[in-house]
Amino acid sequence: VQLVESGGGLAQPGGSLRLSCVASGFTFSRNDMTWARRAPGKGLEWVSSISSDGRSTVYDNSVKGRFTISRDNAQNTLYLQMNVLKPEDTALYYCIKDWGSPRPVFGQGTQVTVSS
Repeated sequence: VQLVESGGGLAQPGGSLRLSCVASGFTFSRNDMTWARRAPGKGLEWVSSISSDGRSTVYDNSVKGRFTISRDNAQNTLYLQMNVLKPEDTALYYCIKDWGSPRPVFGQGTQVTVSS
């Protein structure tokens, strides 16, 4: 199982970034997927999850209305569109399989920094 995130970088407050996560080694289309983040000096924070078919999505209140999770099962890719970014969105963002299970699988993470 491998999850490879990309798309992070430096953005100004109010700006946008789109994160991607390419999955391999398992049947992506049969798995719910999750984005979570770890801000400097803080614990891991759940951000959003999406059902295996992409029809159901849920968001933390801190990102609701600004972030959109989506997936392309044909391309084995998970996305997180992040708009109206705030400095408090600065974190290392992880793509996760089996969130909430005894053995979640994490990607290596992609750094998002929001600063003027």
